[in-house]
Amino acid sequence: MFKYKCLNPIAKIGLNNFNENFEVTDNVDDADGILVRSANMLEMDFSENLLAIARAGAGVNNIPLQKCADKGIVVFNTPGANANGVKEMVLAAMLLASRDIIGGVEWVKANAGDPEIAALTEKSKKKFAGSEIAGKKLGIIGLGAIGVRVANAARMLGMEVLGYDPYLSVDAAWSLSSDVKHVTNVDDIFSKCDIITIHVPALDSTKGMINAEAIAKMKKGVIILNLARDILCNEADILAGINSGKIRKYVTDFPNSVIAGHDGCIVIPHLGASTEESEDNCAVKAVVELQDYLENGNINNSVNFPKCDMGICTKPRIGIFHKNVANMISQFTQLIGGAGYNISDMTNKSKGDYAYTLIDLEDDVTDELVGKISEVEGVVRVRVVRKEM
Repeated sequence: MFKYKCLNPIAKIGLNNFNENFEVTDNVDDADGILVRSANMLEMDFSENLLAIARAGAGVNNIPLQKCADKGIVVFNTPGANANGVKEMVLAAMLLASRDIIGGVEWVKANAGDPEIAALTEKSKKKFAGSEIAGKKLGIIGLGAIGVRVANAARMLGMEVLGYDPYLSVDAAWSLSSDVKHVTNVDDIFSKCDIITIHVPALDSTKGMINAEAIAKMKKGVIILNLARDILCNEADILAGINSGKIRKYVTDFPNSVIAGHDGCIVIPHLGASTEESEDNCAVKAVVELQDYLENGNINNSVNFPKCDMGICTKPRIGIFHKNVANMISQFTQLIGGAGYNISDMTNKSKGDYAYTLIDLEDDVTDELVGKISEVEGVVRVRVVRKEM
C-alpha cells in the first residue's frame, strides 16, 4: 500500500484516479509521495520514505530540486495541463492592452450616479479608444505547449505571428500553424513586433531577458506581455520604457510593489492558470505521473531526472538513481550476474548530472543484492519497485 500526502487542496477528479493501492495520510513523514501546488517546500526536511513529489502545475520554484535529486526523490510537474487557461489569459491581456477597456469600465463606475451618464458616455468614450489586434505583428518567445496555442489562436484572429524558440520540439513543430513564421534570432521579435509575449521557463539564461538592451531594439509603442515568470523581465527597465513612451503597456500576472498601480502597467493577480479546468487537468496529470512511478518505476515529466519508461511492471524490478558517469551500467550488470540473476529487460537514461536505470529480473529481488548495488560509488538510491514474481 502506498501513502500520499497533499500539501495543498488537489482537485478530487485527480485524486479519484488513485487505485486501491493508495491511501491518503496526514503525516508527511509516512508519505511515499507528495502532491503539491504552491506550498513552499524549500526548507522542508524529507523522510527516507519519500520517493516522489508531484507538482500539479508547471512551475517548480517552490521545490528544492537539487536536494531532491541528491536524495533520489523524483519531482514531477504537469506541463501543458494548464496551457489552454494561460492561452486564454494571454488573449485577454492583448485585448486589455490594445483597447483601454479597464479605463473605460472604471470611468463608468466613477460616473454611475450621474443621471446623464448615457449622454456623457458618448462625449467621453474617445478617451478610451484603442486599436485592434487584427493585422498586428505578435512576437512569441518560447513555442512550448502555451506558446504554440497562443500562436495558433492569434493567427485565427488575423494577426501576423513570429515565433522564436531555439529548442523547438518535434511535437510543437507539428502542432504549430504553418502560417507562423519561425525566426532564429530573437532580435527579429524585438525589432519587428507590435506585441511581444514571453513563454519560457525561469532559468539563469532567461532571467531578465527583457531588459533595457532588448527594449531599445523594440518598436515605439510596443506592448509586452509576461504571463510566464516574473523574473523574465527587468521591471525597472520596463518602467523606464513606459515613462519614455517606448512601451505602450506592460501586462503581467505577477503583482509586486514595483509595478502594482503604476501607470502603463496592467497587473493581474496570478490568474493565468486559475480555472477549474486547468486545476482539474493538472491534478489528473500529477496523480497519473505519481501512481505510474510508485507502481511501475516509470518516470514521465520529471524536472530533475530523465524520462524513463518500461511499461507495466510484471516482474521483479529495481530502479537505480546514480551519477551520470562512466562504467556504472557494467558495475550493475556484473553484480547482478555474479549473484546468479538473469536480466530480462533493462533501460538507462541520463539528464545532466544524474541518470536512472530500470532493470527487470527473472528472480525475486533480495536485500543482499540491493545492498551490493547501493554500495557502488556514485549510486544515490536503489528502489525495489517489485520484489517478487
